[in-house]
Amino acid sequence: MDALGLVLLLAFITVPASAEPVRLTAIQAADKSDRARLVFEFTAKPEYRVIRWAEPKRLLVEIEDATLSAGVKQPPPSHPFLGKIRNTKIRKGIRLSVDLKRSLVHRAFTNRVGKGVRLIVELIEPGRSETVSRLESSKPAKAPIRRRSGKRKVHVVAIDAGHGGKDTGAIGPGGHREKDVVLSIARKLNDMIYVEPGMKPVMIRKGDTFLSLRERLVRARKAQADLFVSLHADAYVHDGARGMSVFTLSERGASSTAARWLAQRENAADLVGGVSLRDKDGTLAKVLIDLSQAATAEASARAASAVLWELKKSFPMHHPEVQRAAFAVLKSPDIPSILVETGFITNPEGERKLADAAHQTKLCRAIFYGIRQFFSTAAPMRKL
Repeated sequence: MDALGLVLLLAFITVPASAEPVRLTAIQAADKSDRARLVFEFTAKPEYRVIRWAEPKRLLVEIEDATLSAGVKQPPPSHPFLGKIRNTKIRKGIRLSVDLKRSLVHRAFTNRVGKGVRLIVELIEPGRSETVSRLESSKPAKAPIRRRSGKRKVHVVAIDAGHGGKDTGAIGPGGHREKDVVLSIARKLNDMIYVEPGMKPVMIRKGDTFLSLRERLVRARKAQADLFVSLHADAYVHDGARGMSVFTLSERGASSTAARWLAQRENAADLVGGVSLRDKDGTLAKVLIDLSQAATAEASARAASAVLWELKKSFPMHHPEVQRAAFAVLKSPDIPSILVETGFITNPEGERKLADAAHQTKLCRAIFYGIRQFFSTAAPMRKL
């Protein structure tokens, strides 16, 4: 995704750490003819930052060492400025993501109200110069705003919920179907990535739809994915099998895929890193594919290791190391790809956990942390 024009407005307010976490007790949205106002009620002064994205139009409010003790009341669909509000638990607090219906500027400040503290975020259309000038000039001195503009890489994550439609996948002893369970997990992972700055999720299938393995890869490439994550639930003849696994493509699978791509290069249906193989001789085509696959394999291994590391912190693993297999869905030569077996659905306890929303959220959080760690340390993949 082109991130040109992305504007981050970061406002930091630091307060001494308290023994008890700050609680967010209420969230209100209001609007006037020329502005919107978000009001957050806290039990104590929060440490927060406000991030405004120009594209996509979104406002993020992150509060450190805080808990949310109230439901999020959504603005009405007719609200002229605000769309859906989402809340996500992050490692050191909570994050609220607000979809914006138009480009806005903002300021944020706190007021003490009784024994609590109120955080107010005002948003206004940038075309109203007089009001904008007031907003800019009235920013509190303790919360300086730093601007960072220009290009910023936005990492696209293709989330592939395995199976779908006529392909149910494995079925647990309690009747839960793999295709339904992994779609639910995929949606939760999608929501976490959606509100993370610098990352964009793309759902390969959004509903109960059958897609060929080839179509899944085509959709990921069309989205210009930087990482492909395929989600599955394991199955075994013995119901005692348990634990999770993380896979990348085996060398044998990579070699056979390269051979197929070479054999089909005259059809010009496939690209390697944006370079068509149609007009390349056999030797050059093979070199291009080998280079692309080597870089992709290395990146896939790092992504798989990062996700495995996070999963091992909270869950039993069926395989304690990254596994390699010739899964067809992992055979893109230019998109780092991993496959996560989220547990054994044929195990009664595993099936119960996989169908549990809280377990799914905890699982997604570990996968998300691994993906974020991968991108934070990854060297950019260069297109050949």
